[in-house]
Amino acid sequence: MTDLDQRIVSVLREHAEGETDTGRLLRRSRALGRRRQVRRRVTAGTALALVGVLGFTGVVRADVGGLAERMPWTAATPEVAPPPVPPLADGVPGALQRPDLVGTDPQVLHLGVDTTRARYLGWSVHSSNAVESIRLSADGGQPVLLEVSPVAKALDDTSIEGFPVQAVSGRLKFDGGVLRVAGTDGLVKSWQPFPGLYARAATLRGDVAALDRVAGLVRWDEARRCTGPVRLTTLPANAAVTACAVDAAAFPKSLTVQLTVARAPSSTMWLRLIYGAEMGEDKGRASNRDLGGRPGFRYPNGNRLELLGLPKVRLTVDFAWPFPGEGPPGQVNFTEADAATVLTGAKVAADLTRPQTWP
Repeated sequence: MTDLDQRIVSVLREHAEGETDTGRLLRRSRALGRRRQVRRRVTAGTALALVGVLGFTGVVRADVGGLAERMPWTAATPEVAPPPVPPLADGVPGALQRPDLVGTDPQVLHLGVDTTRARYLGWSVHSSNAVESIRLSADGGQPVLLEVSPVAKALDDTSIEGFPVQAVSGRLKFDGGVLRVAGTDGLVKSWQPFPGLYARAATLRGDVAALDRVAGLVRWDEARRCTGPVRLTTLPANAAVTACAVDAAAFPKSLTVQLTVARAPSSTMWLRLIYGAEMGEDKGRASNRDLGGRPGFRYPNGNRLELLGLPKVRLTVDFAWPFPGEGPPGQVNFTEADAATVLTGAKVAADLTRPQTWP
């Protein structure tokens, strides 16, 4: 993920509860001179890096007032309820059998972890750059982000949330060595578990032992579904889900899911579900749209649509590039009608704290 991607993610986080100030974004964007990097990154799949970050950052938890606040991906607050586990994908080979399939299907993780020794904090698949990730903690230790890809460059070129943007770029040797990230307590270990697959594990807390434990916790011979408490049943013409990310670090108190929908050559939208057990009703968001007979709200910035009436849940779609004038050449945004198609077909679990009921 580039610094541009981090800025886009930051924008969506900051305004998860309100309007996006596109003027501010534009000024910041221009000041940092991002045009060339936007074009380079788009060719490599910028849009999917945006959703991918949710796979390794705990983004939002709800407070008593229903407001969202940031929570770093180091946070892990297991509660009494059993944590969610991605369900097995029956009949699908794991990375050990087919490393070439890793990152090719946004609905499938081609690995798992030993849940008798570790807890899933989150998981994601980004099919644009063939990367799958799992965040986990073992024995109550520091959270670790594990990323795998059949392409070494995909990991070597992807920055890590919380680290300087260029901290690992061009520095991974995949020989089992540990890289200390200058200016932080972060550590990154890169290795090749077996021919055809590359792995990178990172922690922000300088815990070498946590990195060393990861390889023994991974189940390379199994496949699991990248799923959460929301499923899309309708999409705009010629569009497809291209990335999936679930953050369960604070489950069952809160949960975040983000799905990316894309259409060639340059249209991208991001559906986000935010659940908070203590999230209050926002009475200031009166319906101004009809979404298939259900109340909806289009934000004043014009780029976000929300489906209202879901208890303790915010379900939104951002359907336009958040930096006006700074998108990829020939940028074509999805429309409000496209966003409505996605929202009206979204199936949300009746009880988000019971993973066995997720659609």
